[in-house]
Amino acid sequence: MSAGRNVEQQIALLQRPPSLAMPSMAQRSRHEPGFLPVHGGFRDRFVTTPEAKYCCESCRLVLCNPRQTECGHRFCESCITDLLSKPNPVCPADVEPLFEDKIFRDVCCNREIMALKVYCRSEKNGCKEQMSLQQVMDHLEVCPYFEVPCPLGKCKEKMIRKDMSEHLSRKCKHREITCEFCNHKMALTELQKHKDTVCPAFPIACPNQCSFSSILRSELSIHQHDCPKAQVIFLKMREHESSFASEHLRMMVVRNTTLEAKVEDVKSELMERYKVLPSLSSRLGEVETQNEEMREKIRQLEQKVVSVQMLMSTHSEKLLEVEMELRELRPLRAMREEVEALRASVESMRSVVASLDSGRVGSSPGSHTLGSLEQQLSRHDDTMSVHDIRLAEMDLKLQVLETASFNGTLIWKIRDYKRRKLEAVASKALSLYSQPFYTGYFGYKMCARIYLNGDGMGKGTHLSLFFVVMRGEYDALLPWPFKQKVTLMLMDQGPARKHLGDAFKPDPNSSSFRRPNVEMNIASGCPLFVAQTVLENGTYIKDDTIFIKVTVDTSDLPDP
Repeated sequence: MSAGRNVEQQIALLQRPPSLAMPSMAQRSRHEPGFLPVHGGFRDRFVTTPEAKYCCESCRLVLCNPRQTECGHRFCESCITDLLSKPNPVCPADVEPLFEDKIFRDVCCNREIMALKVYCRSEKNGCKEQMSLQQVMDHLEVCPYFEVPCPLGKCKEKMIRKDMSEHLSRKCKHREITCEFCNHKMALTELQKHKDTVCPAFPIACPNQCSFSSILRSELSIHQHDCPKAQVIFLKMREHESSFASEHLRMMVVRNTTLEAKVEDVKSELMERYKVLPSLSSRLGEVETQNEEMREKIRQLEQKVVSVQMLMSTHSEKLLEVEMELRELRPLRAMREEVEALRASVESMRSVVASLDSGRVGSSPGSHTLGSLEQQLSRHDDTMSVHDIRLAEMDLKLQVLETASFNGTLIWKIRDYKRRKLEAVASKALSLYSQPFYTGYFGYKMCARIYLNGDGMGKGTHLSLFFVVMRGEYDALLPWPFKQKVTLMLMDQGPARKHLGDAFKPDPNSSSFRRPNVEMNIASGCPLFVAQTVLENGTYIKDDTIFIKVTVDTSDLPDP
């Protein structure tokens, strides 16, 4: 009965749910053996044919750990590694040169690929299940048709999971069994050896070949004292020792002489090595001293570099603030002074008109002068109205510029998250746009767009985040299409600061990154940016507010 219970425990261990057997797919790395192909893309059978954008430009299979190049094409991680190992590597799609530092991990594309539906990898064994690519390993942990090895370590046989019970109970050569003599448990393959060598209750014959033909192994030592033939063997042994004592001594002397010679050889070798030790020790001390000096110098240099970087960053920020204030305040100040002068002129003209009007006696020259002044007053009123409109426009531009960023980075603070989320669920306000930001004073104009209740395949389950290229005043001076790397990030407001982010390199063939001919292009980004359960159960929302950060790489952006 105990052997049967043991088999049941082993079967239960194999068939327990993934949450108990091992971490789920979301908790463990997909870089485990068996999930990722050894080379190239995924060879799973997909329920629907994947779109071309999910296929590797090299192996033409569905992308595995997708990487995107500067020219916008995607490759499997192993495929792009093979291409980069060649001299002067080029993209096979457009023959553009490839540079390792310009290739980045396409997290957004990888997330969409993991959501594609596939058939079970044990389909050939009879499984008809379908699941997302991300759920393959979780399913295989419980699939009755998946081929698994025998849980008994020494057994090398494999079978489908539903046949494991019969294998463990009847077929496995390494299954546990009980010795019928001593009731000890062991593997079936070890049973015969156990009986022949150590089983205490196994019957054996007397080694002296006496009349007792069957003795329990545990009682053999007691039998040896009483065995009649044991005394005869003992006497023969004493006789042999007496007759060959001198021969035994000679053999011991020879063996001892050999050992002494070996000891002398070892001593001489050790002495030679000891002679070298002092010089090696002193040299080692010198090297350690030099290493310590170098470490100290490196630490000092690192501290200096950090302080210089902090100082430069502070100065750069201050310089940008001063330049922006000067750039915008000069025309505004001049316009305000001009408006004040016009107002003073109008007031003086009005006083003149009033005095003339009070002293007018109806003469023709006076009427002509009054009419001329009224016309000038009207023209000044019109001019002042135009200047008031321009002043209002400049005030609006100044307000936008005060919140705008000119270094390619947007920090977007979204208040009233709960209310805005309910409006998105009720389809009152599906998306929100951020304030514009720029790669420089004369650079690209951009903004972010967010769907708090998700968009497309992420609707109702995820927060969707997109990047938008807007029409700017200096587009004619900029290179097109837009090719700068974009990083989207949800800021963690907790002490751990575990921000969630995705990055992508724009597809040069997409209309989203061409020069805009309307106010803004079609948004591009991640419909599955972050699950709503992760967002709302973590520390990403605080005081009903979330922060979104968008960073555009400006390191290789040419001056206009």
